[in-house]
Amino acid sequence: MMDQLILASASPRRKELLEHIGLQFKICVPDVDETQVERKNIPAELYVQELALLKAGAAAGMVGYKRNTLVIAADTVVFKDQKILGKPQDETQAKAMLRMLSGAEHAVYTGICVLRASDGFSVCKAVRTAVRFKKLTDDKISRYIRTGEPMDKAGAYGIQGYGATLVEGIEGDYFNVVGLPLAALAELLEREFGYEIF
Repeated sequence: MMDQLILASASPRRKELLEHIGLQFKICVPDVDETQVERKNIPAELYVQELALLKAGAAAGMVGYKRNTLVIAADTVVFKDQKILGKPQDETQAKAMLRMLSGAEHAVYTGICVLRASDGFSVCKAVRTAVRFKKLTDDKISRYIRTGEPMDKAGAYGIQGYGATLVEGIEGDYFNVVGLPLAALAELLEREFGYEIF
């Protein structure tokens, strides 16, 4: 019997990406307090894995630790100048983030976690992609913020939308920047859980 997949995320982008590779899954959005994981003094690649594991565990509790159920969770942050940038709280913070990223390179880390609901066995991994931004004027930043796109995105931009016009280039997995590194996820599912994508 094929394992049932649960996506522990409200992100429409993660949902689209899983559909993109033909996976059948249900969505279960866990209510987790992300402040449980301290941002300071922790490497970004560990921070995102901790949050992904927290989300996966909470979702497994919601579905009742069922047999043949695999929970997929993820968390994405932007990392620049030794600072972890999550989603902006307001437009002022979004502007500050975009000014920080302007004309420079930053890293995007996504932590993914796959957890078997029946026994809690989990495997987590972090994927890093380098992103280079064009030099942005304050006017361009303000116009971008007015689109509303930055407000629910780590680092205040979405590479799959208007934010694509701010990016000069990337090195690494594009889907990682969107929020779910598909190749790394497929490898985890197949190697660690025997779940064949196709």
